[in-house]
Amino acid sequence: MPDRPGKFWRVLATGFCFATFGIGGLLLRVLVFPLLDLFVRRPRQRVRLARAVIRLAFRGFIGLMQGVGVLRYEVIGVERLARDGLLILANHPTLIDTVFLMALLRRADGIVKAGLWNNPFTRGPVRSAGYVKNDQGPALLANCLASLQEGNNLIVFPEGTRTGDDGVIRLKRGAAHIAVYGQCNITPVLIRCVPMTLAKGTPWWRVPDRPVHFRIEVQDDILVAPFLADGAGEPMAARHLTTYLQTYFTEKSQHDA
Repeated sequence: MPDRPGKFWRVLATGFCFATFGIGGLLLRVLVFPLLDLFVRRPRQRVRLARAVIRLAFRGFIGLMQGVGVLRYEVIGVERLARDGLLILANHPTLIDTVFLMALLRRADGIVKAGLWNNPFTRGPVRSAGYVKNDQGPALLANCLASLQEGNNLIVFPEGTRTGDDGVIRLKRGAAHIAVYGQCNITPVLIRCVPMTLAKGTPWWRVPDRPVHFRIEVQDDILVAPFLADGAGEPMAARHLTTYLQTYFTEKSQHDA
């Protein structure tokens, strides 16, 4: 690898990394997860092992991207993730935010798009790990709460998708409903990528002029109890919490910019 990888090198390296990611997903689907299905009979244990395998694979992928000069990263406050049953809410600037968070967390669970369950590169890992599917309708909230009660760390991007190219963070109310109805404190995570890459609507080969730097900062918990004070019902509490989170993530992101 060149000491100072140029743009052409980083385009090739990025393509290589994503090709490796896809091939790795197929190999996990064909070789690893069928063995877990065969030899691990208890469903919960099988899911935990599948998630541990995915965590190692994602850590390897991040290490590969750093090793070939595509990115650098730092994690601040990682010790706050060494707990179980966390509700993690994060902003979502890039395509690989989920990869970073699942690489950092033990017992990570997450809400994934239904399309990933049928994608040939991702359906093996997604189905074996038993992640929460986002098209479950009214059952989605119950499944999220059940995951937290089992001690899993649930990753939720309250925007529902990557931040738009205008940089404006627009939160949906689903994440606040999970926190309010489950009476779960929130562990916020701020993700910053400079210069921006892999943003919504940006093809992977459009790399910046210099290697990108990810800064992942785990913030102090946000307590949910104050939003339920004075007898506020869950719907109203979720509305107020969403407004608070909208301001919180917007101001934090602007401050870090």
